Amino acid sequence: MRVVLLGPPGAGKGTQAQIIAGQLGVPAISTGDIFRANVSGQTELGMKAKTYMDAGDLVPDEITVAMVRDRLAETDAKGGFLLDGFPRTIAQAEQLRDSLGELGHRLDCVLELVVDEDELVRRLSGRRMLVDGEWVQREDDKPETVRHRLQVYREQTAPLSGFYDSAGLLSRIDAIGAVDEVTQRAIAALEQSAAGRSDGPDAG
Repeated sequence: MRVVLLGPPGAGKGTQAQIIAGQLGVPAISTGDIFRANVSGQTELGMKAKTYMDAGDLVPDEITVAMVRDRLAETDAKGGFLLDGFPRTIAQAEQLRDSLGELGHRLDCVLELVVDEDELVRRLSGRRMLVDGEWVQREDDKPETVRHRLQVYREQTAPLSGFYDSAGLLSRIDAIGAVDEVTQRAIAALEQSAAGRSDGPDAG
């Protein structure tokens, strides 16, 4: 299966991506991993991305999408994949759709992990790290910063929910509860999606 995993900061995407991909037998692919591999491997795209990253600027979509397209063309992803952290905008989603089309593929399902904002703030602001023998809170995990991050997510990434819903690909997953419970809900949604797509007309 070819799956995209959506969800706000603190929803547990990283954890669920690894578990779900393992159960599906496909690679879990994050944009962070792709960036690191290209930069450390000093690929042409990696060097271009590094100039933006070193300047503190966002890497342009065309570079990000090209990196993702190259990764999805690798042998281990030909039988399927789970994308975590991409796409982040509707423009990237449209480019992903076109790139998959060029490879002769399409998305099978988009899973959106849904968590109440107060719960997200509680989860993120409760994180601590050990510094000089003391547990301290990171600046970006303070409640007011967390709420700003969630606001940015709502503005930039949440519209993807509507985009994929209108394409008939979206399944919303209640992401509150034990990790294995959330995984079971996600797998059930994927099974239902697979059954529906095999019975229904080609969605293109």
